[in-house]
Amino acid sequence: MADVVIYTRQLCGFCTAAKRLLEKKGVSFKELDATFEPGLKKQMVQKANGRSTFPQIFVGTKHVGGCDELHSLDRAGKLDALLAA
Repeated sequence: MADVVIYTRQLCGFCTAAKRLLEKKGVSFKELDATFEPGLKKQMVQKANGRSTFPQIFVGTKHVGGCDELHSLDRAGKLDALLAA
């Protein structure tokens, strides 16, 4: 299973929804809470090609995007294959 990293911040409904989907699928992930860590947010923006909204999700070396993109991949039936890679 691919390594999953999710950049989050506190009190973010989209972050909660993305984590809930990953947990529902039994996926372990590394959560990087950037709420009080400006260095983490800067790192996230660089890795996400300028995207600064939360969450930003990475599966292996692939930047998935945010919560909406994660759910879109799942609805299209493509998320499980990406996670299994």
